[in-house]
Amino acid sequence: MEKTKGRLILVLGGSRSGKSQFAEQLAQRLGERLAYLATAPILDEEMSRRVAKHRQRRPERWQTIEEPLQVVEVLESLSKEVDVILLDCLTLWLSNLLLHDNLPEGKNSQSAKEDFILSRVERLGRVMVGSGAHLVVVSNEVGLGLVPDNPLGRLFRDIAGQANQIIARQADEVYWVAAGLPLEIKSRAYQF
Repeated sequence: MEKTKGRLILVLGGSRSGKSQFAEQLAQRLGERLAYLATAPILDEEMSRRVAKHRQRRPERWQTIEEPLQVVEVLESLSKEVDVILLDCLTLWLSNLLLHDNLPEGKNSQSAKEDFILSRVERLGRVMVGSGAHLVVVSNEVGLGLVPDNPLGRLFRDIAGQANQIIARQADEVYWVAAGLPLEIKSRAYQF
């Protein structure tokens, strides 16, 4: 029996908005075989506690993969093995790529970094459109505050905004979460 195309769902929100919990609930309703693709590197005790809280919330049957950089490659292989993949989170992946000294190889200018990262996001979208697995992507909306006071902060804000737009364009559904309340802002019925 041929597997049908999975849905691409983007869950946006601010920090501590409840977006990850909503995405986890959504993922559980979409299938039985679930994978959680975590992009957060554990670099200190505080981040270790945050990751532990996320792990405790998830059922043990979920497969967990921690990968800060090779997200597209992991998604390609996982999409054949599971019903649902929860990617948490897109913006951490973007910052991991942005701050990695050797990406892209041989080029370290801001414009080279931006082009490289956005090409990876475009590839992510292409990989998941047509995939047999559902993909739920969690991402921060970082453009609602003040303009960052430094070039790196502005570059990150710009990349994150463009990445969210790339995924939102390809997504079947987009949700905005604020104060733990999800609002559907794009449905499969509404395509632009």
